[in-house]
Amino acid sequence: MINQATIDKIMDTARIEEVVGDFVALKKRGTSLIGNCPFHNEKTPSFNVSVTKGIYKCFGCGKGGDSVHFIMDHEKYSYPEALKYLAQKYNIEVEETVQSPQNLEAQNARETLYVVSQFAAGFFANELWTGADGRAIGLSYFKERGFREDIIKKFELGYSPDVWDALTLKAVNSGHKEEYLERVGLSIRNDKGKLYDRFRGRVMFPIHNFTGRIIGFGGRTLKTDKKVPKYVNSPESDIYHKSNVLYGLFHAKKAIRDTDNCYLVEGYADVLSVHQAGVENVVASSGTSLTTEQIRLISRFTQNVTILYDGDAAGIKASLRGLDMILEEGLNVKVVNFPDGHDPDSYMHHVGSGAFKEYIENNRKDFILYKANTLLKEAGNDPIKRAGIIRDIVESIAKIPDDIKASVFIRECSHLLQVEERILLSELNKIRAAKFKKSTPSNPSPSASPYEDGPPDNLFEDGAPGVPAEPIESRNESDILQEQEIVRLLLTFGHELVSWDNIDNMYIGSFIMQNLSDVTFEDGVCEKIIAHYKEEIENGHLPVASQFIKNPDREIVNLAITLSTSPYSLSENWYNKHQIYVRDETVNLKATILSGIFHLKKRKVDRILLNLLQEIKNEQDAVNQEILMQRYSFIKGVEREISKFLGSVILK
Repeated sequence: MINQATIDKIMDTARIEEVVGDFVALKKRGTSLIGNCPFHNEKTPSFNVSVTKGIYKCFGCGKGGDSVHFIMDHEKYSYPEALKYLAQKYNIEVEETVQSPQNLEAQNARETLYVVSQFAAGFFANELWTGADGRAIGLSYFKERGFREDIIKKFELGYSPDVWDALTLKAVNSGHKEEYLERVGLSIRNDKGKLYDRFRGRVMFPIHNFTGRIIGFGGRTLKTDKKVPKYVNSPESDIYHKSNVLYGLFHAKKAIRDTDNCYLVEGYADVLSVHQAGVENVVASSGTSLTTEQIRLISRFTQNVTILYDGDAAGIKASLRGLDMILEEGLNVKVVNFPDGHDPDSYMHHVGSGAFKEYIENNRKDFILYKANTLLKEAGNDPIKRAGIIRDIVESIAKIPDDIKASVFIRECSHLLQVEERILLSELNKIRAAKFKKSTPSNPSPSASPYEDGPPDNLFEDGAPGVPAEPIESRNESDILQEQEIVRLLLTFGHELVSWDNIDNMYIGSFIMQNLSDVTFEDGVCEKIIAHYKEEIENGHLPVASQFIKNPDREIVNLAITLSTSPYSLSENWYNKHQIYVRDETVNLKATILSGIFHLKKRKVDRILLNLLQEIKNEQDAVNQEILMQRYSFIKGVEREISKFLGSVILK
């Protein structure tokens, strides 16, 4: 168990914008940072990071928390694992009260797969640099390919000896269980029940996840036997899913953010060569066809993708197949085509780093125009082929969600294809209409809520005081919203001093709690927060929002973050450029606080009145009925006073 002093140091040191920034490209908007949410698919950013509060909140899917919770959610870590990750990031020594009895085995099965994979990577690297066969075969191969030693070490390349069970025996003798070697795909069990190495006799390319942990491997054979597959990759496991991984992304993500562009190549060697040329914003699709999940990974860091594929016919076809998917995700796509016979790896070593960088900078073409030119050359003067190609190109344009970009490409292609713009637009509209019709259900159900991204932060009643416009029973949700409004006021303003009329030197938190001492909260999470707030005040402490954001109860954390953040921020241009001044709730804080208190009280009184009416209706004894009616009259008077007071507060 990590001791509290270490936890406090980690929490104080970790900066939310740095932690989240390792996984999401963030841009400043108002007082917050925004980006595309890593937890659900979105094209319009709804993921907010508050630097001052140290929290993140997605107003699309609802995820929220602090730095530790972000790592837990994103990497599926336990609380201690997330703390250790942050400790490593900030070079903080972790002190534990109880040491694990077995360092090689982690606390759970998933973590053990990471440990085994890291062990294997170390074994392969050690064999490459110190083993006789590793140096003679593996290291010689990499150097013959022109890779520098710093690149080999940076990507942790290795060599698996051409022995049936070299890794398996070493791992088992080091304390790792056979079960985990099988589960992570490093070892295979034959029909006789004996384990042997999957990657024997291959040079090894470790595959890293977002945080740099090794999750799988690609192994290339150096044999010329055609019966032996050239590449063997790790199978799917609990920690490795090919469709969700981009080779080289861990090393490239900072450069992708800095350059606002991602180069996409086909293979491991291409990534190494482009990296060696000084172009670090490069990734590969990790031995699979490009997937939507991989495209969304790129979109976290940039909206611009440049494809670097082979210059032969097969390479061109490959570049055209996957790129419509990128367009559909709203990214901007360019293509660099290398001279025939070259791929990024061979061309870099052919012309050198400087000429390679210059070539890719000067030969980037927009995908749509590249596709049009390529296919038109293939069609020649055949009118039927040209008609089919024109439709194919318009279908690609139809996948672009941005109408302005689509219209620009329609105009460009009109000149290139020598087809009237209105004809291309007509075809575009037909394709989009057909797609819309196909995606729209025959009997659409009405939307469950008028708010796509959740309700507004403040949701007060607009109706006149008095009898509610609809039955109270149907308004439990609104009751809860009003209770949440009180919690929001406590978290936002509770630590500020009151200086209203005859009230002085009292904190707003104490003032609210004093005025709600007779109110029972119905929402369970609100009641927990109020109870904790009351307990802290009784102990002489005034709670702040961060206490609830760091609470071990995740329900409290989620509500505290939701109530402490807003999806909206007022642009500075309202005043700076247009001289429009917008009043906010802090201008008349007294009215804001009293409005929250008395709106909640009015709801509780309305409910009491409704219950009394029901009791009067059901009561058969005349005496008891009279008593109930007198009580109803008294409570009704209280309700009128509250309504009258609310009217005066709102008008002020």
